[in-house]
Amino acid sequence: MSAQYQVTGSSAASISASIEAGIRGGDFQTGAALPPVRVLAGALHVSPATVAKAYQELRNRGVLETIGRQTTRVRARPAVAMPRSALRLPVPPGMTDLSAGDPDVRLLPRLGPHLRDVAGNVGDPLGYSASGALPEFVDAARARFEADGVPVDGAAIAVTSGTLDAIERLLTAHLRPGDAVAIEDPGWANLLDLVSALGLTVVPVAVDDEGPVPERFAEALAKGVRAVVITTRAQNPLGAAISAGRAAALRPILAEHPDVLLIEDDHAAELAGVDLHCLSGTTPAWAFIRSASKPYGPDLRIAVLAGDEATVARVVGRMRIGTGWVSTVLQRLLLVLWQHQAVTAAIASAAASYDRRRIALRDALAVRGLQAHGTTGINLWVRVPDETRTVGALRDAGYAVAPGSLFRVGAPPGVRITISPLADADLESLADAVAAAAHPVGVAGQSR
Repeated sequence: MSAQYQVTGSSAASISASIEAGIRGGDFQTGAALPPVRVLAGALHVSPATVAKAYQELRNRGVLETIGRQTTRVRARPAVAMPRSALRLPVPPGMTDLSAGDPDVRLLPRLGPHLRDVAGNVGDPLGYSASGALPEFVDAARARFEADGVPVDGAAIAVTSGTLDAIERLLTAHLRPGDAVAIEDPGWANLLDLVSALGLTVVPVAVDDEGPVPERFAEALAKGVRAVVITTRAQNPLGAAISAGRAAALRPILAEHPDVLLIEDDHAAELAGVDLHCLSGTTPAWAFIRSASKPYGPDLRIAVLAGDEATVARVVGRMRIGTGWVSTVLQRLLLVLWQHQAVTAAIASAAASYDRRRIALRDALAVRGLQAHGTTGINLWVRVPDETRTVGALRDAGYAVAPGSLFRVGAPPGVRITISPLADADLESLADAVAAAAHPVGVAGQSR
């Protein structure tokens, strides 16, 4: 904590707001201890109960954490006050932005001349009484899941506003603050923020190119986690895809923990380029989520959720007292896109483009002595000895990449490179720049 910063306030709400403002402004550093309750209460001339309530509010929102019986400190990455996305530096004009994790907008389906029929087929908006998941949309989603081996026979299906919306509803329906969740490490930054914001405890699980490492997965489940979140393909940021052998190794581990909620994220879906090997159905409570964002466009804000009846019913019930439902107009639009042959061909072409560029860059980095991961998806995870130095040197060279600290809990350092903005002709020069940034000549014996 900065020596100049003084917490102010006379109520729990104003005290917590003051502390959060200090965190946003950098006056409270990561891991900084806050004054003991009675000390701060004396300084502010309020009761200890008022300060204790302020601290509790911030703990519940994932801003603070308590260590032992006495010490309250700023979380390593306070989810509400300073989300991980805020740690990304602004990208100056003219710099190649490889940090965002967005799909290639040039490859997203267009509602252009060859799709004139789409707008006419989305139908008219419905009223409140007729809202919800459209039967024809659910039938089409069920058929697509069945084709990929998702066990939807007897399962329920719901529609949510994207993957993170689905995961939040699943976790809040099944878990309570303080419960533990097994999360991939390195893993999706937004998910790590969400888990912290919900007051849940992250239990990291190491990941390799085939998915969660079985031994680490078993160790996490043995710690009493209430839920696990696994990415089936195009894992962010590592690019891992669960193989048939890895799925066979993970299923019996899961089966020994029937009280665990299994959440599978298949966000890449049609862009993944490899077969799906899902774990859904191994535990009584399960959910399989497939988003339209990467193949069809983030602005659609649609994900399809399949799961056991009780789990899906909880999600749908919670939606009814909140947002209610996902627009039926959007559901019809996505249904038409699913059924349009030109769109299907365009997405297959996009998948091939991602594969070509990702593999070429991965191979070019390997030639230069760098360990890069990216079996599927739109990202490469490059292991580097010093994230800060690598990110800074690449910015000097005209490239913005994401530091691994956004995605890591205990995994080794790395940087994430999104290939979407890159052309084939850009790959060799980028590989040179990454190699020079990761291993500059004359630094601690490193050489190109």
